[in-house]
Amino acid sequence: MLRAKPIKTNWFFPTILLLFILTATQIFAQNPLITNQFTADPSARVFGDRVYVYPSHDILANKDRGRVDWFCMEDYHVFSSANLTDWKDHGVIVTQNKVPWVKPDSYSMWAPDCIERNGKYYFYFPSTPTDTSGGRGFRIGVAIADQPTGPFVPQDLPIAGVRGIDPNVFIDKDGQAYLYWSQGNIYGAKLKENMTELASDPVAFQNLPTKGLKEGPYLFERNGIYYLTYPHVENKTERLEYATSNSPLGPFKVAGVIMDETPGCWTNHHSILEFKNEWILFYHANDLSPNFDKARSIRADYLSFNEDGTIIKVKPTLRGIGITKATDKIQIDRYSEVSGAGATVGFIDTTLKKFDGWKVQLKGSNDWVSYNNVDFGQQKLNTIQIKVKSGSGSEVVVKSKKDNQILAKINVPKTEGWGVLEFPISINKSGIKDLKVENVENKSVEIDWISFK
Repeated sequence: MLRAKPIKTNWFFPTILLLFILTATQIFAQNPLITNQFTADPSARVFGDRVYVYPSHDILANKDRGRVDWFCMEDYHVFSSANLTDWKDHGVIVTQNKVPWVKPDSYSMWAPDCIERNGKYYFYFPSTPTDTSGGRGFRIGVAIADQPTGPFVPQDLPIAGVRGIDPNVFIDKDGQAYLYWSQGNIYGAKLKENMTELASDPVAFQNLPTKGLKEGPYLFERNGIYYLTYPHVENKTERLEYATSNSPLGPFKVAGVIMDETPGCWTNHHSILEFKNEWILFYHANDLSPNFDKARSIRADYLSFNEDGTIIKVKPTLRGIGITKATDKIQIDRYSEVSGAGATVGFIDTTLKKFDGWKVQLKGSNDWVSYNNVDFGQQKLNTIQIKVKSGSGSEVVVKSKKDNQILAKINVPKTEGWGVLEFPISINKSGIKDLKVENVENKSVEIDWISFK
């Protein structure tokens, strides 16, 4: 068998020449969307030509902060993207000890939401209040900004008449705004024009499941149908369900399941939006903390509807959403498809450095993974780079999945550690393609990423 020779000739370890070293800088793409911190409860909104995601921010509790082995959140970040692949962290927008009504060091900044009205951005968040004279439990407050990224100014007091968590705001086509929240049941009420006060008494929604926890309401409208979506514990962990109505305040009728339970993660919390003619479900799991489900990570997958408006159940993927540039680091461990008993995904560092991400291991011949929606553009690309290691050496081919054409043959030498190899491309592609990365030999090889140059 002919083997493609690498462009560099001195690639054998331990004196392998590295093109570059992986740094702490992250390219935010695939699932989970954010890989340099824990994020949960994503509220996603379209403002202008970008998607903004307002999640809660899980941190690890210890004896000096929060309650050990429980949820611990002290602030909120906002992230945005124009292409659903590259996410920018705009930093902290609200923090617990700078909100007048929040109990200091309570570490209870749970699931938020944000919405725009008349050029102002209203950020809604729950937390533990300092004043408990009206009863114990969470209250919901508002912070206001002129831009979706802030600076946000918290109001002095929480919203009167509201007790609970998981605020969600919906503005109907007639301009009426509504606030939804949960506290054992799911509630809704009209908001005044100022977006900080209730304009009607709260309504407790009936006809929803009575067994198990319900929380995290998120309401949206499509083709005249109002969808009330919510996490619900039918068994031991939360799954995403929905009910429908012809009115923002119901009555609602249970319609089905959006996403089944995630094994190993007690909670799920979500939002749904339409962006560039695609419907997207944002949610969370515990990808970066598989053994502790109070440290979660936000995800996204495409969502679709039947002709009658019912939601087609979403199956979680590693690939997620968005289009990846061929010249970016393509994280093939976030695959679209996988085949072969020896094809597995694991953490690059199995100790405490989970934020380093994952690798894919192909142990046998014909083990492969595919990765869809890679944009080669119209430019001529000459080489492929691969971050790889193999204790035995192997050969890997990278193909265009649709026509099975081989783009590159990669002769992986026997190595003792990670290195970056560069090989020529045999066929140049343009436009958006799906890729297939396949192990040719019955030898094990581990791959972090590939990139075209």
